[in-house]
Amino acid sequence: MIDISQTAASKLKNLKLEEGQPETAALRVEVKKGGCSGLSYKMNFDNSPQAGDQTFEANGEKIVVDGQSLLYIIGMTLDYSGGLNGKGFVFENPNATKNCGCGSSFNV
Repeated sequence: MIDISQTAASKLKNLKLEEGQPETAALRVEVKKGGCSGLSYKMNFDNSPQAGDQTFEANGEKIVVDGQSLLYIIGMTLDYSGGLNGKGFVFENPNATKNCGCGSSFNV
């Protein structure tokens, strides 16, 4: 399971409007090799899930993940931190044993 906080869901709705995405667009989250900790998160909106994708829905928003990436982020919560010292989207990944300072890469 992957969860989406209410704050992240609200931000995703706003971003879809700003980018002209349909309301039905899902957020695709992928894990790629790279970043200072070894693995990094990649996000983009997706309107056509692929065979083998898993879809998770929470707070009215959907996340789509391919099978290989899911192994690294199962149990994750996507949150959003705004404000003066906000980081943007925050990945609360219970599988990560090491995170970089900026929060965009991790290792397991």
